[in-house]
Amino acid sequence: MLLYIFLMAAAIPEFHPHPLLTNAHAMTIAAALARRHFALPQPEDRLFRVDADSHILGHCHWQLGKRRDAPVIAVVHGLEGSSESSYALGIAEKALRLGFHAIRLNQRNCGGTESLTPTLYNSGMSADYRAVVEELANADGFEQIFFVGYSMGGNLVTKMAGEYGDAPPKALRGVCAVCPSIDPGACADALELRQNFLYQRHFVSGLLLRYARKVKLFPQIYQPDGFGRLRTIREFDDKITAPYFGYRDAQEYYEAAGAKKVVSQIHIPMLMITAQDDPFVPFNAFQCINAAQNPAIHFVAPKHGGHCAFISNQPGPERFWAEQRIVEFCQQHSNLSR
Repeated sequence: MLLYIFLMAAAIPEFHPHPLLTNAHAMTIAAALARRHFALPQPEDRLFRVDADSHILGHCHWQLGKRRDAPVIAVVHGLEGSSESSYALGIAEKALRLGFHAIRLNQRNCGGTESLTPTLYNSGMSADYRAVVEELANADGFEQIFFVGYSMGGNLVTKMAGEYGDAPPKALRGVCAVCPSIDPGACADALELRQNFLYQRHFVSGLLLRYARKVKLFPQIYQPDGFGRLRTIREFDDKITAPYFGYRDAQEYYEAAGAKKVVSQIHIPMLMITAQDDPFVPFNAFQCINAAQNPAIHFVAPKHGGHCAFISNQPGPERFWAEQRIVEFCQQHSNLSR
């Protein structure tokens, strides 16, 4: 294991931010607004059953012949993202070029899929991705499966890996997380800082619009009003998310949903990337749980990077540095490295 840690440390190139983007907010906003073009073939749409009443939609890019011995990378987006998020498209493009199958997953209700489930979505629904692993391994016969998550999706795949403990499925070969929100309560608090007002407003507006669509689709389940004015993520979770999932309040939900409590139980190879200057995923959360002390986790925390951005000073595939590190990590742990 020490040899593995040494080799991985040597294999991860240092992140050098674009010289105009050393400010965390500039980096974060630039990544969100960057116009990128992707050379991806038309995907096959696939519904994965994740419980008796719910499906999630995946956009699947198969290698020719859908070979079972080719590895699979499945990408899970962040809060108010979708399978069309640029990092999901970027990883899929890079993965396909290396010989992976690539699946861009939508979380429940995301990407226009509100009608596929009567539930809302939340940061703790890691069972959805265990269901996807089982379907890909048992129904499709894939032998090498990797999961990648960004932000909220990073918390979900980290939580999934920790919940498997020392008995993960044989087919699950590795997990990668970028700026995972492993402590949702700390993230909600950080979003209430004055400098994060625009992020907070963006997330809350999106959540309220999504909730309004659920009210129209499932009026027998969801009430259209009675919550007062919701201005923060914590208020939304206090009034809507927590009650609908049976939690006393937002804090109880955050404690149940956060992957921080299971990071020490991860036994499969994991790449965890975060930025010390992330505006609303506090770096202190990773220090508190000693993420770097788990020998299964290769923990990388550049000084700069913003939230899920990591735009480097290098052109080409290296421009979006974290995406390149992810596909290289998965390649090293797959048969494509032989």
